[in-house]
Amino acid sequence: QVQLVESGGGLVQTGGSLRLSCAASGRTFSLYAMGWFRQAPGREREFVATLSRISANTYYADSVKGRFTISKDNVKNTVYLEMNSLKPEDTAVYYCAAATAPKAWPPRERASFDSWGQGTQVTVAP
Repeated sequence: QVQLVESGGGLVQTGGSLRLSCAASGRTFSLYAMGWFRQAPGREREFVATLSRISANTYYADSVKGRFTISKDNVKNTVYLEMNSLKPEDTAVYYCAAATAPKAWPPRERASFDSWGQGTQVTVAP
């Protein structure tokens, strides 16, 4: 089992930036990929970005491509989501997720991920 703890959310103005962190603990040697999802009020949880722990390949949702960057620090077992040029529609609870079994690349469905963090709120003011 892998435990995930997110941090870094907050309130920011349109056009601003935030960096989210996700610290992993437990059976981190078994990780295949890490991902970020988000859920806005009244909406389904949606895929944001994913990163292969081994190859460092990345994949992004079209809505964030060019604005968000997912990265990792294997020594710290931490994954980051750098968010730039934020828009009000980026407002959501952001969840970190971990996949421990090899999946078809890129893993972007909720069912592809085994462990989830508690979420961190990101609010972008108009």
